[in-house]
Amino acid sequence: MMRDQDWFGAAIRQPTRELRRRTGDLAAFAEIREVELSNGQERGVRALQIRNADGLEIEVLIDRAFDIGDVRYRGVPVSWRSGNGYRHPALHEVEAEDGLSWLRTLDGFLVSGGLDHTLFGGEVDASQYAYPPKPTVRHGLHGRLSSLPARLLSVEEDWRETGGVLRVRGEVVQATSFGEHLRLRRTVEVDIHGAGFRIDDEVVNLGFERTPHMFLYHINIGWPVVDEGTEFVGSVRRHLWQSPSTEEQGAPHHTLVEPRRGFVEQVWEHELAVGDDGLHRVALLRADGAFGVELAWDPEGMPNFFEWQNLRDGQYGVGLEPSSHHVGGEADARADGSMTWLEHGESRRYRTSVTLLDGTEATAAARARVLGDEG
Repeated sequence: MMRDQDWFGAAIRQPTRELRRRTGDLAAFAEIREVELSNGQERGVRALQIRNADGLEIEVLIDRAFDIGDVRYRGVPVSWRSGNGYRHPALHEVEAEDGLSWLRTLDGFLVSGGLDHTLFGGEVDASQYAYPPKPTVRHGLHGRLSSLPARLLSVEEDWRETGGVLRVRGEVVQATSFGEHLRLRRTVEVDIHGAGFRIDDEVVNLGFERTPHMFLYHINIGWPVVDEGTEFVGSVRRHLWQSPSTEEQGAPHHTLVEPRRGFVEQVWEHELAVGDDGLHRVALLRADGAFGVELAWDPEGMPNFFEWQNLRDGQYGVGLEPSSHHVGGEADARADGSMTWLEHGESRRYRTSVTLLDGTEATAAARARVLGDEG
């Protein structure tokens, strides 16, 4: 029967020349498609739908800071959906709701925070910009980045002798007169054969004033990866901070509970050990070991990490959040000297990989990588 054949496995992992003999268009196996969403509050949002030969599908939202919307693997949803939708950035009011309007942009697999501010908002000194009418600047939760449209730079379907890479590049500029002028250039790569993808980011100060820089990935996983009994796996040295709700509700950080009505979000800042490969790694693994997600990133740019649990009815999801700064945010970073300041032309680089784990062997191998028990 057709369903007994692994059409995503060895059957399709043939030399490209053999695949070309079997189709008039390699898009039958893997492709990048440029689309525009056309309904409701998503109307006008440009997106790139990337599909590889192993059944991995990801959606890059050009007009939402080149962030990542839906992620599926062989038909199984991976990304969390909040219900907000991928709202067009023209609908976003950055200053609204006492700085919490960012929550209306929170949807999909990756929502980036930055570029000059992340974490909770507040008012900070802006004297470095030498503009007397604006001695301070006010920030909302996680900054302005996620509501800025990107400029599409390139789309590449790089077929090689066997397999290849699907690659897209875009850039977002966050700028104002008499203020910050920062540019994010992002590359997203998906191997034509494989169960993962890579994000390579560079942030550079195009302005001529010394500018603060903060960066955070809000990587959001939903059901069925997130489920009762799903395990958070990380080489956690200690907990640096946790929200009061973690003690009040009693839901642990390492094992997820079922959806609860009125669940109050829980956040931990975990100090992670660096692996032998120089990377930080965490994973979410279903209790039955059948499926999971592994995240690996370079801690040089993002040495900090938060686990966010939003396990309420209708919002059931978990956020894995590599961050450039501790949970105290911008005011604390300025006070203790840990703030990143970029002079003109200075930049920071961020490299992250995401792997979808299909089956017990894959999840067991990921557990060993994360905990450093590969033997």
